[in-house]
Amino acid sequence: MKHLLNLLAAVALLVWGTYLVRTGILRVFGANLRHVLARSIDTRPAAALAGVGVTALIQSSTATALIVSSFVAQGLVALPTALAVMLGADVGTSLMAVVFSFDLSWLSPLFIFVGVVMFISRQAMPAGRFGRVLIGLGLMLLALRLVAESTAIIVRAPAVQALLLSLSSDIMLEVFVGAVLAVVSYSSLAIVLLTATLAASGAVPMDVALGLVLGANLGSGILGVLVTAKSTIEARQVPLGNLVFKIVGVAGFMFLVGAWLRYVRPYLGEPAQVVVLFHLTFNIVMALVLMGFTVSVAGVVERWLPKEDKSMVAGRPHHLDPSALSTPSLAISCAAREALHQADVVETMLIGMLRVMRENDLRLAEELRKLDDTVDQLYSAIKYYLTKISRDALSEDESRRWTDIISFTINMEQIGDIVERILIDIEDKKIRKGRNFSEAGMAEICELHARLIDNLRLGMSVFLNGSVRDAQKLLEEKARFRDLERAYAGTHLTRLTDNTVQSIETSSLHLDLISDLKRINSHICSIAYPILDSAGALAPNRLKQVVPEAEGETSQAL
Repeated sequence: MKHLLNLLAAVALLVWGTYLVRTGILRVFGANLRHVLARSIDTRPAAALAGVGVTALIQSSTATALIVSSFVAQGLVALPTALAVMLGADVGTSLMAVVFSFDLSWLSPLFIFVGVVMFISRQAMPAGRFGRVLIGLGLMLLALRLVAESTAIIVRAPAVQALLLSLSSDIMLEVFVGAVLAVVSYSSLAIVLLTATLAASGAVPMDVALGLVLGANLGSGILGVLVTAKSTIEARQVPLGNLVFKIVGVAGFMFLVGAWLRYVRPYLGEPAQVVVLFHLTFNIVMALVLMGFTVSVAGVVERWLPKEDKSMVAGRPHHLDPSALSTPSLAISCAAREALHQADVVETMLIGMLRVMRENDLRLAEELRKLDDTVDQLYSAIKYYLTKISRDALSEDESRRWTDIISFTINMEQIGDIVERILIDIEDKKIRKGRNFSEAGMAEICELHARLIDNLRLGMSVFLNGSVRDAQKLLEEKARFRDLERAYAGTHLTRLTDNTVQSIETSSLHLDLISDLKRINSHICSIAYPILDSAGALAPNRLKQVVPEAEGETSQAL
């Protein structure tokens, strides 16, 4: 029993080490890996090579599938090209299996020691996150050695030897078991390495080991489909197409296991090498043979999962992809895109508000007030989505972006509330009472409204691009808008002294309205503060230095 527990603990350690490496690499290089993929997939062969390189680094074809799926969902990459990336990604994981099959156990204590020192001393910095990667690599190498030692003891037991002798190869059962293990462990690489180690120790026959390897490959395809099950249609198409390739490849290689053992095994040496090279051969043949069928498979997948009608509101692309949460940089981008959609809804409310004032359209006012519920729902969804992103997994820039998104969505939500109150006031104090603004008053409101729309669009640009120059321009607009609001309040009071009937009737509404527009503008301009603060372009105190002079006058008086 003790040796069995040791084996199970070693397997768990192998899975955990694989997880540390995958998440650590994504935390350190996540954004850069996305840029590499985005720039390297002009053609299908180039896309496959990019998939090989990125997946060899992060050691997870599932993680690559999530990144590529987001590109397809954004319309940046065509589905056939994305499927070519996934064919390369599978080759990348099999290459890493070959590397780990060598005896690298001597590196384990070095990686763990250096990794722990780096992680503890600089935990919040990229060096600390890279230390996490080294810890994961060290644990993987240590786990492989522990698995080999534990199985070597277990297989010497008479009962286990009798059980192994009674095993007969059932390829379908082996594929099923391998697929289940890959899904449960969230890593086909870990299962392939475990299988290679068990085969080397004699714990499983070679034909059974190859069946488990085929199942692990199939399991990685199933895992991608399960992880993206709640994502958008476009994001789900890539894992589904990859699963189709896996099914075709496994079905074909099931009949080649015997030929591999008969004709290829004598030239490969150690059992572990036989297993990992079979895994590598499987994925290389898959990539070479199926590369020409990516367009056909993409067509089949698009028929199975047709895209939603984006002309309908309910069919708009929702960017808060749950599957992206495992990649913090990708999740931050998803949240930013959804925040921009929230701002689009607010812009619709602001534009429609002026039409309500001009045309006294009660029906439009009601529709616009309902949009505030949409703004509130988007705010809640974005906030909840961001809270599910591990702050420890974010770099300094990503953490700052996280805060910017929260601040932006809060401002948009508050603007929506103000617009809703303005619409209610217009309905109650103007439309239902049959009152109208004076011609001059309406012109002033239109001027403030036009500036407000321009500032909102500039604020959205600042949020999207982080331009310091645009942020400074937006902050300058805040002062101009404040001065304009004061001037128009003064001219309105002048019209009251002239006994202008329309100005008298709408005086309260007019003053409240231009004050509310100023408040909206303040929320918009506050988008600039985080950008200027991070760039060091924001003064710590904007108060004039009048205190020393006052103190001097006091001392003179004394």
